[in-house]
Amino acid sequence: MADDARPVRVLLADDQPLLRTGFRLVLGAQPDLDVVGEAGDGAEAVSLARRLLPDVVLMDVRMPRMDGVAATRAIVEARLPVRVLVLTTFDLDEYVVGALRAGASGFLAKDIPADDLVTAIRTVAAGEAVVAPRILKRLLDRFAAALPDPHETTTPALATLTEREREVLVQVARGLSNAEIARKLTVSETTIKTHVGHVLTKLGVRDRVQAVVLAYESGLVRPGA
Repeated sequence: MADDARPVRVLLADDQPLLRTGFRLVLGAQPDLDVVGEAGDGAEAVSLARRLLPDVVLMDVRMPRMDGVAATRAIVEARLPVRVLVLTTFDLDEYVVGALRAGASGFLAKDIPADDLVTAIRTVAAGEAVVAPRILKRLLDRFAAALPDPHETTTPALATLTEREREVLVQVARGLSNAEIARKLTVSETTIKTHVGHVLTKLGVRDRVQAVVLAYESGLVRPGA
């Protein structure tokens, strides 16, 4: 999303001023990142997102007036050219599912190392999506028992995928990058990028994270498989 000629514009949304200060210091040390505003609650985050149009909103979950899930949903439903990266100390429970279904492009724990946070922001700004591996694993383990039998999958959207597209989706759901999938399937990375684009379009999802959630919820892929 962000233009390569300018820094990635970031909006911080957290009800704790000290945490916002810490994030500002970490991000401010990067020449390609620019903190353009701060919000102390979800409603303010939505208002500033509309006014400032940052590339990425770094969104806390538990905030007064409007929580981060509701704020994420409001930003996505307003079709703003803004992507949301959710950060929280509560790295599972209903917040993960809620944030991803609301349209968040990533979900990370607040104890993430500074370098990884910076990388995640750049990744989300570039149009990709990120979920901390430990969060994804715990989420999938928690809901594994409720997942359907992959041989009985009836999700209509999956039926529109070609065999190769389903194969690519499986690898995406297992956490592989485009480059890793390309090596595994012995095709070019450009080809995989094209397949991923077709998968997202056919499934009607916004990004890779939502595609992963659909793949597991439909039973196409199961934890540990």
